[in-house]
Amino acid sequence: MALMTSAQYVESLRRMDRNIYFQGKKIEDPINHPLLIPSRKCLEETYDMAFMPEYEDLMTATSQFTGHKINRFNNIHKNKDDLNKKVKLQRLMGQRTGACFQRCVIMDMANAFYSTTFEIDEKYGTDYFDRFKRYIIKCQEEDLIVAGALTDPKGDRSAKIGGEDQDKDLYLHVVERRPDGVVVNGAKAHLTGITNAHDVVVLPTQAMRPGQEDYAIAFSVPLDAPGITMIVGRQSCDTRKMEDGADIDLGNAVYGGIEALTVFDHVFVPNENIYLNGEVDFAGMLVERFAGYHRNSYGGCKSGVGDVAIGAAALIADYNGTANASHIKDKLVEMTQLNELLYCAGIASSAEGWETKAGNYMVDLLLANVCKLNVTRNPYEIVRLMEDIAGGIMVTAPSEADLRSDIVGEYVKKYMVGHNVDAENRLRALRLCENLALGTAAVGYRTESMHGAGSPQAQKIMITRQGNFEQKKALAKRIAGVKDE
Repeated sequence: MALMTSAQYVESLRRMDRNIYFQGKKIEDPINHPLLIPSRKCLEETYDMAFMPEYEDLMTATSQFTGHKINRFNNIHKNKDDLNKKVKLQRLMGQRTGACFQRCVIMDMANAFYSTTFEIDEKYGTDYFDRFKRYIIKCQEEDLIVAGALTDPKGDRSAKIGGEDQDKDLYLHVVERRPDGVVVNGAKAHLTGITNAHDVVVLPTQAMRPGQEDYAIAFSVPLDAPGITMIVGRQSCDTRKMEDGADIDLGNAVYGGIEALTVFDHVFVPNENIYLNGEVDFAGMLVERFAGYHRNSYGGCKSGVGDVAIGAAALIADYNGTANASHIKDKLVEMTQLNELLYCAGIASSAEGWETKAGNYMVDLLLANVCKLNVTRNPYEIVRLMEDIAGGIMVTAPSEADLRSDIVGEYVKKYMVGHNVDAENRLRALRLCENLALGTAAVGYRTESMHGAGSPQAQKIMITRQGNFEQKKALAKRIAGVKDE
């Protein structure tokens, strides 16, 4: 099949018996639950756009394994052009949805697994590379959506992994080894888009040491496997989606992201789905390479959503009658400059990519981490400026129910008008600003910009490793005429 339609995608989810909870209750019909629909609509867009001729070059690629046209989100990068198109694709999707579109994780994980399993096999004579290659071909041919699971709950961060001073399940680990596979226990947090995915790929949360072999485990598993429970996380304004006729108050009435705490309670993983099993010396490489790809991705997706935030700010400036004020123009320029810096770093880290031993292409890790460190800062300033331009009415505006009211509706229509715009359209623009700054979109834009793909300290650690300060000191010594003793 290689390319699914969005209708086929929805039907494939309908056939799954997934265990999803929200506010203490099981979601019996995930397909039609209003909390999950906006997340699924983002993912449907990744299927629909693959059939649009104007987006074919970005949305699709050719599989080097089968020669078939595939969705680029399941692509193994064959060259630097693939890396560049990855970032451009993600900016496009951010522009289209104004939210986290949730499908980039598997592209980043798949490429990290592809190169790392090759090098594990090279050292230990395992067959992880062939296993993973078979799996990614299946994902390509069936056009699957695969969630990625990296972050363990951790509990007390000062406690040793696997130590006696806290619950071992706070880090996902192997609890039983069988001839045909392993049984794992634990949980993974912040799993973006998992409620609308087919499978999940799991990797260790960090580098591991000898003695932590049971925690150095990586695998894939279907999300309707016995023992998997997804607990949907709360988001600001999330239950607005569950109100009858919800529209204006949502800000973004079509698209949105979703996160879940996902529990693995004695989940069996067959050998053919295991890609790392106790090789502690490669856990760090796998995590580092995934993080590099994902930090590169943020230069695309966050600049795409940033485009929407800039557009929302410019729109509400029009509606407020302030668009011609010089300070408003300056703020829009500043927002644009900050946003393009993110994109520049994403593209640069792709352009400086390099070929791995496995033959796929890896991004420049220094530039990818610089990209993500900027992402932890710039969207916050972009949102601050958007809020400044919008005004306090962004968070105090009456509701849609008030607008439609037979009693107070005329007051809302009279007093919420703007410059050449009626109250309803001005409210729509304000609610979009609110959604990007404080609502459900803020999970995939503002807060995720800080913690997604690692918090700022993680990028600083990698920049320290990749910064090559000894070489830079040598440059300074030569120019200064310093002679070493």
